[in-house]
Amino acid sequence: MAWHRAFLDVGKEVPCWRILGLIGRAGSELVRILLGDQLADAQGSHVEKLHTRYFVDSAPALRALPGARELLEAMAELGWRAVLATSAGEEELSVLREALDADDLIRAVTSAADAERAKPHPDVVVSALQRIDADPAEAVMLGDTVWDVHAGRRAGVPTAAVLSGGIGREALENAGAAAIYAGPLEVRAHLEEFSQLLRL
Repeated sequence: MAWHRAFLDVGKEVPCWRILGLIGRAGSELVRILLGDQLADAQGSHVEKLHTRYFVDSAPALRALPGARELLEAMAELGWRAVLATSAGEEELSVLREALDADDLIRAVTSAADAERAKPHPDVVVSALQRIDADPAEAVMLGDTVWDVHAGRRAGVPTAAVLSGGIGREALENAGAAAIYAGPLEVRAHLEEFSQLLRL
């Protein structure tokens, strides 16, 4: 909705379904794809700033997904090191971390500042692995967009997906998701199955 409002502010009606399909990519890429090169060159930076403002303004309405903290707690009990790997900028990341309220369970965080290229490129995933000195064979990734799946797979990390991001099962399967769950609650309920991805 933040992107939708930002586009409206520059006189562009962009359907939310088109925006949703690009969530997870860099904001500059999202704007360029949806507005085209000429408009992106002229207004892209302004649209990105508007998006950030509207996203930050929405902070009071943001909630962690049901079961998100419980999933992180279960992972910690198994001795896993959770890393939050996002292409979000620092302001948006701060809002997301506050909503999640699980910094005590997250070993490291990577953001847009830690990657030269955003998802679907593997940079942010590679950076996440480096933060905890882990090999791709020792990791498993969980995301909610096709761009997460592409980035994880390109980094050599088995990647599962959740439907709670609004992306359909077929699109996630076609992207190569190793497993698909409804959301964090289902991942938590099937944690043994999820852990098997490490051995694929």
